[in-house]
Amino acid sequence: MSTVSGDKQVSAPQAFAGRRWLLPSALIKEFDPDPERSGRPRRTARDWVVDFTCFLLAVFIGLLAADTMKSEDLPPGYAAFDQLVGALSCAAVWLRRRWPVGFAVAMVPLALVSSTAGGASLIALFTLAVHRPFRYVAWVAGAYAVLNPVYFLYRPEPDLSYLWSVFLASLLTVAVVGWGMVARSKRQLMVSLRDRARRAETEARLRAEQAQRLAREAIAREMHDVLAHRLTLLSVHAGALEFRPDAPREEIARAAGVIRESAHEALQDLREIIGVLRTGEGDDAGRPQPTLAALEGLVTESREAGMKVTLDQRVTDPAAVPASVGRTAYRIAQEGLTNARKHAPGTEVTVTVTGAPGEGLSVAVRNPAPEGEVPHVPGSGQGLIGLTERATLTGGRLEHGPAADGGFEVRGWLPWG
Repeated sequence: MSTVSGDKQVSAPQAFAGRRWLLPSALIKEFDPDPERSGRPRRTARDWVVDFTCFLLAVFIGLLAADTMKSEDLPPGYAAFDQLVGALSCAAVWLRRRWPVGFAVAMVPLALVSSTAGGASLIALFTLAVHRPFRYVAWVAGAYAVLNPVYFLYRPEPDLSYLWSVFLASLLTVAVVGWGMVARSKRQLMVSLRDRARRAETEARLRAEQAQRLAREAIAREMHDVLAHRLTLLSVHAGALEFRPDAPREEIARAAGVIRESAHEALQDLREIIGVLRTGEGDDAGRPQPTLAALEGLVTESREAGMKVTLDQRVTDPAAVPASVGRTAYRIAQEGLTNARKHAPGTEVTVTVTGAPGEGLSVAVRNPAPEGEVPHVPGSGQGLIGLTERATLTGGRLEHGPAADGGFEVRGWLPWG
């Protein structure tokens, strides 16, 4: 037994694995629909046992009715006719699963003319209540309720009064209908539980896919934040070597060292990100993620690359800053320095970090307007979009735009409770 969701086949509950014979064939068809096999499902072992029991019950009730006919005053040959109809009705019990409505409707007039068909009529009514909605059962049961008084008028019970006979026949009809409806409700409950299990599996798969997508987006943002900073250093120093081939030997050696170190760091970061994609580990895999304490190292690295950076850090108890908040603040400062290096080379950049517990953590990266014309850098602005989303996810905000003096400023606030 299995369920299919999309192109993925999901195994059925282990409670029914290898026990299909315990279930009715109708439930087997509901649980394990086979589009390649049409028509009526084959009987299970349970179906054979139930059908044989119903047949024996119908025969037993028919024999009891035949025995009571000895005390009735019937026309000549009517007893033989009654028993013939009863025998055919008992044989028709084996067709009850294929045509439950037709079998129940056919048994209404037969039960009126044959007392030995009474057992088969009860089986037909029970089968109808199990396999069909209540509206079908109501019509057939209503017909029995109307015809029972008529039947006992011309074939009264020798040991019971007319009223008691009608009452007991009606009570038996209600009991059979109720029993069949209980069996049908249990089957519908199993089907509904199956549907809920399928929906739960589908929702779990969708949640897993969504978590996977969010993890990939986080890795993509991390890749942009990390590699953009490294590759900008490479671009700046490679451009300096290209346009100043006559620079002093010491300056060329320093630029080459920065290029080599940045390329090594970028390659290392790329390997870590690819490793996360392959193993599916979280952000804590590999080297420790940067926090607020690593901000001074970032500023030092930028200064060694030739930037003019001023760090103004006024944070009460920096060690108490949560790791996620510190990491986001680090990425804001890193993106601001990267943008200043690309769009305002040679300017003095100011990084300001302030905050205290309960007040939040504020990060601002500001640079004045560059001197001269700066060529446009393709793909600009994507990092700020990712940072805005990252800050929003942490409950903070990020603003960026031109300053009054023509420069550019990135301002972020992060909650620190």
